[in-house]
Amino acid sequence: MATDIINPPAPPEDDAPPVVPAGNPPSERIKEPAGVRWLLRVVTVSYVFFLVAWPTSLVFRNAFADGASAFAEALQDESVMLALRLTLEITVASVLINLVFGVSISLLLVRYDFPGKRVLSALIDVPLSVSPVVVGLALLLVYNGRDGWFGPTLESWGVQIVFSAPGMVMATVFVALPLVIREVVPVLQEIGDDQEQAARSLGANAFQTFRRITLPGIKWAVVYGVVLSLARSLGEFGAVKIVSGNIVNQSQTATLVVEQKYQNFEQTSAYVVAAMLAFAAMTCLVIVSILRPKEPQ
Repeated sequence: MATDIINPPAPPEDDAPPVVPAGNPPSERIKEPAGVRWLLRVVTVSYVFFLVAWPTSLVFRNAFADGASAFAEALQDESVMLALRLTLEITVASVLINLVFGVSISLLLVRYDFPGKRVLSALIDVPLSVSPVVVGLALLLVYNGRDGWFGPTLESWGVQIVFSAPGMVMATVFVALPLVIREVVPVLQEIGDDQEQAARSLGANAFQTFRRITLPGIKWAVVYGVVLSLARSLGEFGAVKIVSGNIVNQSQTATLVVEQKYQNFEQTSAYVVAAMLAFAAMTCLVIVSILRPKEPQ
């Protein structure tokens, strides 16, 4: 009994005080001085304002400088309407192609091992580092109908690639290829394949596993990748200009119309089309940012 009084039993582990690491508390170690935080905010906001917000706002201001009637009149131009329609068709086709192949390539890179996997992953980033003009020139050399590798054969079969919609779609698909893949791959790596293996062990086939397990887990990555691909496809200029021939009322997209109108001193029409392209891209990004669920803190 006396021994218990002199040496009382140790408290349970649950009641033991938390161990605080030596040094300053974590909040003090990662908290920057107020002056540094405000300086970073000012620099960041100024950078975005002068590089993005201000120039974009000037496009919208000049588009409406002559009033709404001038804006509507610019949209009645036949060349503008045909260019907008062609841009929409090419964008939809390019986004659908990038959606299918982007998700497929993402699954291939994450879920399977094969020779040349690293090479394929590196090649996917080529469109981000190569100038679109180089892409258009490469397509022109391969698919032109005179001395291209495949152009003469395809044209003998009645399929024209260069200076027509297929070549423009190929150029647009190329420049926007990595956007879906680089959004989906990290999410696939994060969610792992435990649930997919469990579904297959219970008798689900590949399509059922993808539709019920994989797709719900990557749906927001797919949506965001599609939106980025859409915005990139709407604004493509260099590659499309090379392979389209820039023929008025035939193979001229909205970005090419902007260039032509501006060079012909029809600046109101140029600003109107540019404002519409910018508005469409920004609207998509804003809608996805609003609908996308917030990550838990």
